[in-house]
Amino acid sequence: MANDAQTAARQPAYVIKHGAPHCQRFIEQRWLLDNVIAANGMDWDQPRSAYLSAPCGPEANADFLALRARIQKLADAETAFAVVAQRRERNARAFEEAGARVSARDNYFMAAIHWGGAQWTLDESSERNIELNQRKRECYANYARLASHHVEEVWIPFGDKALPAWLHLPYDYDGGKVPAIMSIPGMDSFKETGVSLNGDKWLSRGIAVLSIDGPGQYESPLLGIYFSMENWIKTASVVMDWLVARPEIDAERIGVSGTSFGTFFGTIVAANEPRYKACAINAPCLEPGCHTIFQEASPTFKQRFMFMSDIQDEAEFDEFRKSISWEGHAEKIARPFLCVAGESDELSPLRHVDRMFKLMSAPRQLVVYQDSRHSVGKVPSANLGPFPQSLMADWMLARLNGEPFESERWFVTASGQVEKIPL
Repeated sequence: MANDAQTAARQPAYVIKHGAPHCQRFIEQRWLLDNVIAANGMDWDQPRSAYLSAPCGPEANADFLALRARIQKLADAETAFAVVAQRRERNARAFEEAGARVSARDNYFMAAIHWGGAQWTLDESSERNIELNQRKRECYANYARLASHHVEEVWIPFGDKALPAWLHLPYDYDGGKVPAIMSIPGMDSFKETGVSLNGDKWLSRGIAVLSIDGPGQYESPLLGIYFSMENWIKTASVVMDWLVARPEIDAERIGVSGTSFGTFFGTIVAANEPRYKACAINAPCLEPGCHTIFQEASPTFKQRFMFMSDIQDEAEFDEFRKSISWEGHAEKIARPFLCVAGESDELSPLRHVDRMFKLMSAPRQLVVYQDSRHSVGKVPSANLGPFPQSLMADWMLARLNGEPFESERWFVTASGQVEKIPL
């Protein structure tokens, strides 16, 4: 269990800070955005309902079917998710009162995911955002209390504040030291999605998971912890220090994994803390300066990241985003590195990944799925070839176990075949 120094960190106070960022493109295109959502649904910019539904399992399918029907404009999302969250939370309490602990556990988990979904469009540290966050935390804490594996609330000291996280020990953990990863979510996701309700691919391989909201991510801005390059460089060491102090964690077998914008954060972490033994990322956001995602994609991305960075003025942010770059960092990575990407990534063109890989000297592997967009999947190459999430988990376990591999670029074709080219 945790030592006294670790348990000393407790939940800090939330910071109420009214006023959403002033992103001109978001304001001017709001009418167009709502029409796009009405025509294409809540997954107009990325398969949000899929990545929120996936950790919940098949029982949540009906929830997301209803959400897809209900959300016809951006403003619908908060209420639609909150209604479903309230129902799942009521179900959980009723199941627990009836002594049905497994059903209670499952419904608390799904309620937490839906409360997090309700926060998705709130780009200010308002009373409402904090209220939804607390409902999410309460439901997840109840899930943790009933879970069949060890799940622990974590606050990692970060200056005079603390980063929020959840620690999951592997299924059937019975003592000793186990490998672990720091799991970093994407821009529009949150730490509670980092481990699946059932059959998690990390835990089932005996790997502990520390799922965090790093600087700027979801809960952290509500605590006054915002994105900056300096904050993520700092995160690399403070998280590692916390993990190596845990008696359950093997300090020689700790990796980092990130998804979507978490791929950038994960790359910075791996570059600035050599104690991480491997890094595996999926759906890369690795364009220096982030022109495509902030200037050409849905304006919600730029609006969101301005909130994450605590910048209200768009001109100031446009200057600031030039600092969002792996250049000068990725070249320092010496440990094994895996990137899983879509050939047709619309948020961060693949050429930026190729350029980074050419400049890296670490043992590395790039796996590209034919015809896939940013969120890797739902195309023949991902359906017939190596399943992306399983590939990442197997790769990470092998690296943490010290198994060698060849530096290669894999191209997974529409027929599922893997073409390999040495790097």
